[in-house]
Amino acid sequence: MVRKTPAPPWFGEERRARTLKLLREKGRVEVLDLARMMGVSEHTIRRDLLDLQAQGALHKTHGGAVSLDTARLDFAGRADVMADAKQAIGRAGAALIEPGQTVIIDAGSTSLGLARALTVRPVTVITNSLDVAALFDRDPGVQLVLTGGTWHTQARALWGPAAREMLQQCRADWAVPGACSVDLAMGITVTDEADAATKRAMIGAAARTMVLADHSKQNNVSPFVVGRWREVHTLVSDRAWPEVQALGVRVHVAPD
Repeated sequence: MVRKTPAPPWFGEERRARTLKLLREKGRVEVLDLARMMGVSEHTIRRDLLDLQAQGALHKTHGGAVSLDTARLDFAGRADVMADAKQAIGRAGAALIEPGQTVIIDAGSTSLGLARALTVRPVTVITNSLDVAALFDRDPGVQLVLTGGTWHTQARALWGPAAREMLQQCRADWAVPGACSVDLAMGITVTDEADAATKRAMIGAAARTMVLADHSKQNNVSPFVVGRWREVHTLVSDRAWPEVQALGVRVHVAPD
C-alpha cells in the first residue's frame, strides 16, 4: 500500500496571497479553514491575518477575517467590521436626538448601534428593521411604527413599495438611512436598488438626515444612489472629513 505524502506547508507569502484572493471572492475567511488548506497551525494563520490587518488589507474578526469592501458583505459580515467604531458612532448619533422627536431608523449594524444607545424618552421610532423594533417593543416611552414591506433576510430589512408608501405618510425630525459607501463626489450609495429607493423615501419624510458611516466606507461608491451631500444635515463618523464639512454638512467625530 502506497502512503500518500502530505503536501508541504505553504510559505508565508503564498498563504497571505491566497487569503487575499479568497477574501476578494467570498468576502470572509475562517482561521480553521485556512489552516487546514495550507497545512499550518491556526496560530500561524492568526499571525498572517494580524499582519494583513496592519497593512490595511482586511479586518480581523473572532475566528477569521472579513474584506474591507463592506458593501459586498451580508448583515453579519458587516457587523464584524469596525465593531467598536460603529458602537461609538451609534452612541454619538443617538445623543443628537431630543425627547419628543420622531426618528426613522434604517436597518443596518451601525443604525442598530444608534437604536441601542437611544435613551431619550418620549420618542417615536419608525423603522424597517425587526432588530430595531425588538429593542422597543415593550418600552412605554417609545411609540413604535413599522414600515411594512417585503422582508430581505440577508439585509435584515423591510423594503419595497409597501415600505415606501408608508414612509410617504410620515413626517420625522430625523432620518437615519444606512450607507454601504460614502464618497465626496457621489454622496451616499448602496448595492441594491430596492434598498436605495426605501432609503430615499426615508430622507423625503424627514426634516433632517443623519448618516452614520465609519471610515472604511469613505471614498467608495456602490451602484445605487441614496442621496447627495446637499440632502444630508449631519455625518457621524470615527474620523474627520473636512471636504464633506466644506459642503455644509455637520460632521461629528465619535469619541473613542
